Amino acid sequence: MLATTIPAALFGAADRFGDATALVDDDGRISFAALGQATRRAAKAFMAAGIGKGDAVGVWAPNMWQWVAAAAGAQAAGGVLVPLNTRMRGREVAAIVNRARIRILVSIGEFLGCDYPAMLHGYDMPGLQRIVVLGRNVSDIGERQAWERFLAQGEQVPDAELEARLAALRPDDLADIMFTSGTTGEAKGALFNHRQSLLGAETWLATSGVSGGDRYMAFGPFSHTASYKAGWVAALLCGCTLYGVNKLDPLSIMALIGTEKINFMPAPPTILQTILTHPRRPDFDLSSLEFISTGAAVVPIELVRRLKLEVGVDRMATGYGLTECCGTATSTRPEDSLEIVANTAGRAAPGIEVCCVRPDGGEAAPGEPGEVLVRAAKVTLGYLDNPKATAEAIDKDGWLHTGDIGTLDEAGNLKITDRLKDMYIVGGFNCYPAEIERDLAGLPGVMHCAVIGVPDERLGEVGRAYIVRAPESTLTEAEVAIWCKQNLANYKAPRSIVFVESLPLNASGKVMKHELRAMA
Repeated sequence: MLATTIPAALFGAADRFGDATALVDDDGRISFAALGQATRRAAKAFMAAGIGKGDAVGVWAPNMWQWVAAAAGAQAAGGVLVPLNTRMRGREVAAIVNRARIRILVSIGEFLGCDYPAMLHGYDMPGLQRIVVLGRNVSDIGERQAWERFLAQGEQVPDAELEARLAALRPDDLADIMFTSGTTGEAKGALFNHRQSLLGAETWLATSGVSGGDRYMAFGPFSHTASYKAGWVAALLCGCTLYGVNKLDPLSIMALIGTEKINFMPAPPTILQTILTHPRRPDFDLSSLEFISTGAAVVPIELVRRLKLEVGVDRMATGYGLTECCGTATSTRPEDSLEIVANTAGRAAPGIEVCCVRPDGGEAAPGEPGEVLVRAAKVTLGYLDNPKATAEAIDKDGWLHTGDIGTLDEAGNLKITDRLKDMYIVGGFNCYPAEIERDLAGLPGVMHCAVIGVPDERLGEVGRAYIVRAPESTLTEAEVAIWCKQNLANYKAPRSIVFVESLPLNASGKVMKHELRAMA
């Protein structure tokens, strides 16, 4: 019987795969059966804390098995998961806590030298009832509570009550709110039910071919669709072992591939390029790698060739996806040539329709550029509390307007050529200048600013901020960099700052970004 909700998928995997390893993280490994038990404890704890149908629970932690237990546990109680990237800073998380009306936030304690709950001090979050802290022993301090103490409170909930809650959960119930940056400068929460989230995982399994017995390395954070729905949810469905990576250090990645015999690895081109060019690559055994999937940026054909010839990768795939489509929209196929893999994002995945339309609304001919539209059952239900943005993104016929410009060839292979949205991609993460510009405008000494993406050999693109100082301001590049580090996710922080006397404006007062790109 196919799972109809994410908790059902997890508990079904616990029954089917038992003692097989489900997930490996920085602290060790956990079996499917143990993960099922941990998730039941978490679900009962959320129930004891008053979480019911439609209540939002945030998870702000690195890749670890407790992330999965907390997420699926909250959903099993009837709650709605709101994943939060650990690269976000306090102001970004506080804004989402309020907009999503998060009642309980499950947060890592200390990670990479930062005290995450401490970053939220001073922000008004009236609806947040408690912060549950992972990763260290914490006494109850105000709204903070240690994870183990939180779990203990759920022991009072009878098993029968949890079973009744699970039985009441429906495929059409809201499963998660995936916040994705928008061109308006404010993050938008894309809504998905359980059926759609599972369909996102199933689509990935169908296009990638990952299956039980595979050793699957996930590079992105579990807060991202690729490592959540195409990551641990997909692993639950097929029974493979998922490796959650938190540090993108090439030496540790190559060591993990060698010791664990990783054979399935989706990764951005930047990671693959770093591994290929690393002087110590010959010291590691990478021969277990059978399949590599990449995307989110231009893929040089030489990169594809070298992975096949020097590493011995049997299959390479590239694809195109987006949060609003619950992940995969197009993908290359195993039989495709190196040229197709390197130069296109492949064809529509099963159950997906893709077309390109001209500005007049007509369908573009093969090879003719147009906006990429996607239609599928897994396209978002809409944006949280934002009917205007929903109507702009999804038309009356159900087509999602991606904002990307592309072409389709005679065989249906998609090539992304430009973006309608003013967006650039830093190492696989989408960055929207309007959002960064809005935040930079709050920095004292900034009168005007504009952000663009500029080429970068390692990350593909990085941000550059052009800033007009306020009168008498002595703001320095170092001060801007420090402020960005404290207030922005690191992938959003501009890598270079250019102070200018004025910004190039058109007749209507809008910044002419193309002139800034020409300057760059």
